[in-house]
Amino acid sequence: MPPSRGLSTSSQKRLRDLVIARVLIIAGSDSGGGAGIQADIKTVTALGGFAMTAITAVTVQNTVSVKAVHEIPGEIIAGQIEHVLSDLGADLIKTGMLASVEVIAAVADALARAKSTHPRVVDPVMIATSGDSLLKSDAVDALRTKLIVGARVLTPNLPEAEVLTGRRIRTLADMDAAVACLRGLGAEAVVLKGGHVEGDLVRDLLIEPDGVTCFDSPRIHSRATHGTGCTLASAIATGLGQGLALEHAVARARAYVREAMRTAPGIGQGHGPLNHGFTVRPFEA
Repeated sequence: MPPSRGLSTSSQKRLRDLVIARVLIIAGSDSGGGAGIQADIKTVTALGGFAMTAITAVTVQNTVSVKAVHEIPGEIIAGQIEHVLSDLGADLIKTGMLASVEVIAAVADALARAKSTHPRVVDPVMIATSGDSLLKSDAVDALRTKLIVGARVLTPNLPEAEVLTGRRIRTLADMDAAVACLRGLGAEAVVLKGGHVEGDLVRDLLIEPDGVTCFDSPRIHSRATHGTGCTLASAIATGLGQGLALEHAVARARAYVREAMRTAPGIGQGHGPLNHGFTVRPFEA
């Protein structure tokens, strides 16, 4: 298997040499395997980290739709978090689908009881790629106050940023105009994902207190977009846990997602999954 075009041979060697970041993922399960906990575990593993989980919901979904959602009881969610942290510890915590006020409260309370000071990467999962809702409307304020405030990184796409800021964000100019509002949400940094802006250019913004960094890439025209947000956030979390500077972690995460899209397996009838394992060479006995 030739070296991936997404990560050079030297980059793959540097990846092997990085510390093993322990990433605790608090998110929902995707039965289709393309997003949620499944995408998170694949991403962290492919980038050289060690993934641990606290599952918040079990979803019945595929590449076409989300048919049903079953929330895990709060005490079980909290138990997973506390039991993992008390033994394995963590370098980063990544949150994804949190579904409801009750789930968000259970997560926040468990982290408080565990006296967690771990940096958090918060992916404010609200709507699946299929268009199905994954966060109840009354839970947005709880997400803002209990988990976004104080987070190391917040990673909204444009529809999520619109909900969080109350602003219309549809163009590159709208993205620039929303910077101050996004800073005001209380996270240390925000990665605003611009994939919903039409056109051949995809622009993401890394918004920090002292400036904004633009990441521009040509659009990959593909239906393999299921789980891109989960994947990006977990890739950023892994990089930070490995000691990368934030800008480097974001750049590597974007490169990883793009190559995973480019080499996607092309399965499913809807928005297909990525090729999370492109960094892994086949095992030969």
